[in-house]
Amino acid sequence: MIVISDTTPLISLIKIGQLNLLNHLFGEVQIPSAVFEELISNPRFPDESRQIRECPFIKKINVTDTNAVNLLRRSTGLDAGESEAIILSDSISASLLLMDEAKGREVAAQMGIQLMGTIGILLVANNGNLLLNIGPKADGTIPAEQIKRLEEQKRKLEQKEENKASDPGDPAAKSPSDPAADENLGNYVDTWG
Repeated sequence: MIVISDTTPLISLIKIGQLNLLNHLFGEVQIPSAVFEELISNPRFPDESRQIRECPFIKKINVTDTNAVNLLRRSTGLDAGESEAIILSDSISASLLLMDEAKGREVAAQMGIQLMGTIGILLVANNGNLLLNIGPKADGTIPAEQIKRLEEQKRKLEQKEENKASDPGDPAAKSPSDPAADENLGNYVDTWG
């Protein structure tokens, strides 16, 4: 499976401490040079830059068809990273392109490129129980450190529920059975998943 990524899914996963999900789900992830430069060039984010430079499963690829990249940029208004990611995905028949930006997703979809956004990555990882990196050993037992992680997550969820209950005017306090909340979530996943 060949997976190409644009910048935003990588930034999002770094910010939530889940970059390794990509390794678990896809193994190697390829990024074009422009995406690599976008990720490492901001001096305000040295730790994030280091994570990308040192990441063993992210591989920088040079896009050779610069004419196609420039044409795509001029005709669509996409930035260099998005354009290179789309051209690279198309030229090597990638299995999947990781991209969040709506305009870039629209262009890639018109070209027949399979897409997944950050939300889609998290949904797939959640169904595979990768977000908490918890699972039983071969003998069926769950290690103590993983139980501790589950208990911490439970505490955080309980705290969120208490906060919601104390502020009924908070839009986040809508119950999951609220049709408006369900509709908004569906739109979000459809757009960004």
